[in-house]
Amino acid sequence: MRGSRARAPRLARAHTGQLDLLALVVIWGVNFTVVKVVLQEVEPLAFNALRFPFAALTVWILLRAQGRRLMPRRRDWARVAWLSLFGHLGYQVFFIFGLALTLAGNASLMLATVPGWIAILSPALGHERFSWVVLGGVATAMAGMTLVILGGPAGMALGGETLRGDLFMLAAAVVWALYTVLGRRAVRRNGALEMTAWTLWLGTPALVLMGLPGLLRTDFGSLSVGAWAGIVYAGVLAIGIAYFIWYRGVRRLGSSRTAVYSNLVPVAAILTAWLWIGETPRALQLLGAGVILAGIAVVRLAPPTRAGDRARRRALRERRRAEKAARSRRTTS
Repeated sequence: MRGSRARAPRLARAHTGQLDLLALVVIWGVNFTVVKVVLQEVEPLAFNALRFPFAALTVWILLRAQGRRLMPRRRDWARVAWLSLFGHLGYQVFFIFGLALTLAGNASLMLATVPGWIAILSPALGHERFSWVVLGGVATAMAGMTLVILGGPAGMALGGETLRGDLFMLAAAVVWALYTVLGRRAVRRNGALEMTAWTLWLGTPALVLMGLPGLLRTDFGSLSVGAWAGIVYAGVLAIGIAYFIWYRGVRRLGSSRTAVYSNLVPVAAILTAWLWIGETPRALQLLGAGVILAGIAVVRLAPPTRAGDRARRRALRERRRAEKAARSRRTTS
């Protein structure tokens, strides 16, 4: 009985994390089209410079509302800086230029390799133990991703005109995998919301500076209401809230399980286009969606992978000490 009662909260947290990740799939599925539309009016780096302040403000509000720590400890600054470099500067530059230079289907397929990279990097770096079941589920989901893209009107279209964008998107996938794996220990110690906020705040000024020339060339008076709405959506939801959900999923479910949900994003994008602008999905795309769901089911039912022994226990001890110290300060104040 005691074991059953102890397992119940863990199961509830796992189900909540999975629902959060499904919401993330919808946010990013819609965002894919939103970004493509806004880039017709705004340059890529200028677009990043406009949406990231909205993202930074969003996580600041979330942090203040929950009474969380606003600044990292001195020992965490180096880790925050590295994660900001990977997750914001590196990933966002590769992503935005890749999306501008290639087809939407190609970009989705390149980003769908994220679970494969994480499944390789996470055990290699000692964050999770290797699991053939998880790897098989990832491979199944990626096969379904291929069917979804091949079933589209443009197919793969890996021609010369899109090759540079494809390579940018593949680089974005590798960088995002590193961001996910390297951030797991810091998230356990400090919390998902804190790490999301700190890396965002550190990366936003650099992204604004990078986009400054494009901002100076932008005629803001000619921007449509839809473009401004897309900028806010891409900042508040697709970065600010979505990054927080992503990191919390990593903490609750593990890197590989969290990453496999990214393969559902193209499915959400197809459904959105079907209901919104009347693009009917083809039979091969529907088959691919089913294969993706099967791959995610395999990953969900797999035995849990565990973080690297000493590093994981040390991170948990440090977090418990920090929570105990925080409670002591609140009691004495």
